[in-house]
Amino acid sequence: MQWLAGLLLAAPLFAETHQVKESSFCKAQVPGAFVLRADEGNWNWGMAPIYDDDGKLHVFNSIIPKDGSWIKHSRIGHYTADRPEGPYAYVGDVFSCQTASYHNPQVSRVGDTYVLVFLLNRHQQNGSKQEVGLATAKSLNGPWKESPLNPVIPASGKMGGANIVHASNPTFVAAPDGTFRIYYKSMTDKHPVKQGFREISMAVSDRIEGPYVNYEGNPVLSYMDRKVDIEDPYAFYYKGMYYMIVEDRQGVREMLEGSPIPAEKLKKGGYRPGLIYRSKDGIDWGLPEIGYRTNADYFGRELARSERPSILWKDGKPEYLFLACHDDDPTAGYFVKIESWNAQ
Repeated sequence: MQWLAGLLLAAPLFAETHQVKESSFCKAQVPGAFVLRADEGNWNWGMAPIYDDDGKLHVFNSIIPKDGSWIKHSRIGHYTADRPEGPYAYVGDVFSCQTASYHNPQVSRVGDTYVLVFLLNRHQQNGSKQEVGLATAKSLNGPWKESPLNPVIPASGKMGGANIVHASNPTFVAAPDGTFRIYYKSMTDKHPVKQGFREISMAVSDRIEGPYVNYEGNPVLSYMDRKVDIEDPYAFYYKGMYYMIVEDRQGVREMLEGSPIPAEKLKKGGYRPGLIYRSKDGIDWGLPEIGYRTNADYFGRELARSERPSILWKDGKPEYLFLACHDDDPTAGYFVKIESWNAQ
């Protein structure tokens, strides 16, 4: 029996299963419409929405040529509309460059300053290495000024004893203590880059433009030990709590519920409902609930990837959730209305 005792001691301990329930945030959502059709020769991806002081809707998004790669040729475009349904008018490019790609923007406001964070790929210097950039403006119509410290979060340094090799898809939060946080998708060389795994990390600064310092306890949200990853964070502070909405890229829900998706059946990306987390300090995120559903659930269409969650705020309350999606509709994605969310 001694061999059996040794075997039991060596056996891995499995965490208890967790039923991932539908959140009150998800229950408050009502299907809207697909919007932001691309011009001929391009495709649009994702939408970062915000109102100006006159109630005009501004949307910032990624515009990629159909015959090019987003890694090298994405630019950030600017559209306006009177309402989420549109019609949308193209204002112009915010950032477009032959030597760098600007991608996946998120937009916020702090006082009289608008803040745009984005994936920055300086491909002529770094190949396909992705980093985080930031820009500010006093008007949504610009001019936008890049932080002199860009990339404010470079793909370098250490995290958990490994080398940081990737920093992208940022989301900006003005914390109640007066500091500023950027949550972002991070990757290290702890595992081969082609294998993954995507985690969520945080960097903090006393000034909007930086410098940003990585939290020494990074990553703040990770399932690397279970070989499952997540990405596309959208974080915000609301009614005394931090929230984060993420794309469930590899079946976090199924893994937590004790029925992980077999590798041969796994479709990577936002083919599953997204997740929402809440936290008192924005560091310990605990267990998730369902944060949003899929295009198939909302519109009865063939399942496609719903990604890049971003909230449109009105009078300090979340009014709409915008999601990137490419199915049979050549638009940037769709929105759902948030009706009477009882945040807990």
